[in-house]
Amino acid sequence: MYTSQELGGSGTADMPDSSHTSGRRRRLTTAVRTGIARVLPSEPLVRNGHLLAISSLINAGVGSLFWLLATHWYDDAVVGLGYSALSASLLLANIGQLNLNDFLIRFLPCSGRQTRKLVLTCYSVSASWSAVVAVAFLALIPVLTSGLDFLRDPTVGFCFVAATAAYTIFVLQDGALTALSRPGWVVAENSVFAAAKILLLAAGAALALQSGILLSWAGALLISLLVANYLLMRRAVPHHERENAQMARPPRLLGYAAADYVGSLFRMAAYTLVPLLVLNTLGAAQSAYFSLAWIIGYVLFLVVRNMGSSLVVEAVRRPEQLVEQALRVLRHSGMLLAGGVVVIVAGAPWILALFGAGYSEHGTNLLRLLALSALPNLVFSVAVDVLRARRRLRLLVGLQAALCVLVLGLAGFLLPVMGVTGAGVAWLAAECLIAAPLLIWRSRWLVTTSGRTS
Repeated sequence: MYTSQELGGSGTADMPDSSHTSGRRRRLTTAVRTGIARVLPSEPLVRNGHLLAISSLINAGVGSLFWLLATHWYDDAVVGLGYSALSASLLLANIGQLNLNDFLIRFLPCSGRQTRKLVLTCYSVSASWSAVVAVAFLALIPVLTSGLDFLRDPTVGFCFVAATAAYTIFVLQDGALTALSRPGWVVAENSVFAAAKILLLAAGAALALQSGILLSWAGALLISLLVANYLLMRRAVPHHERENAQMARPPRLLGYAAADYVGSLFRMAAYTLVPLLVLNTLGAAQSAYFSLAWIIGYVLFLVVRNMGSSLVVEAVRRPEQLVEQALRVLRHSGMLLAGGVVVIVAGAPWILALFGAGYSEHGTNLLRLLALSALPNLVFSVAVDVLRARRRLRLLVGLQAALCVLVLGLAGFLLPVMGVTGAGVAWLAAECLIAAPLLIWRSRWLVTTSGRTS
């Protein structure tokens, strides 16, 4: 129990007020937890997946608000440069983080007393490599894109490199909190990040800072990192190490990390290179139609990815239930996706019309195809997560490589023939061509015996 001096009081007269305040705080916390428990499923696998999905939706929603406000507070040219700079930073961070986010989700649950060391090692490796990649990008700006020359200013360049390195830790801390069964904290720290970047964006506009967009992003990252890692290192990690003191770190982590990273590069290439194919083949206007449809349709992919992260964590904790849990994710996520697909397919023209008549005219069929492709993607994603839990590395990399080759190959062939709709056909066809054999030969990856999960 705290003394009155420790609470900042001067005598015993302060104690009733402090106790009353503490009691109200506890009752409020209990009420919030009870309300969340009533809304969300009680099963950890599904509840944690839902919380991670909520976090992604918060990021998406506030991200849209961030750019909407930026268009009102900053000149169009400044917004364009800021968007390009942040897009480059996020791409470099995704390359530089070496897919250690999924690595932490896979191995932190069974890391025992090595938990803190494993988190800090991943932080240092990914942040250092991301900084190197960002510095190399700055050096190559005159060759790659002269439009981002403002990043070569020493102060702005330093912020760019720091933001890129910080974003890798931002991604990894989400993975660590997920692995340690703290998805509610992921929602909280993403909410802090969202609120901070909008407040700093307003401050930058008030001060008429040309680099206000980039600086607001970097500042919000710093605030989020301080808050989340204080909770992670002071509470989640020590609790996990005490509760799992007998666990030893599994061997051959480096080989797993390397193989998983290679597979993630194929997956990232499928996601990021199709827009470039559209731009190079059909031009900037069609690229805009594709990009907006992809942003909307990708929300369904995120739901599956978040459920998959929860699946990996639970499978490592209870490997004997992996098959049951995987089937649970397939059924539950399938029902969620079916509802989302129906809404998007039926409402695509009106959803896109909110952004302009051209988007509705040219992007409706594309958005419908992308939404439909989320259904076979569920089978692909669950298979990848099961293989990740079981450390079936060759098949893990092979599946992601196959998806990349099919998507890019079909898109390159269909775009000149069908226009932007060809990208949607490519995604749906590629996902179906992957999902069909996975369902037919499911005994190759979804077997009833417990695989290696340590």
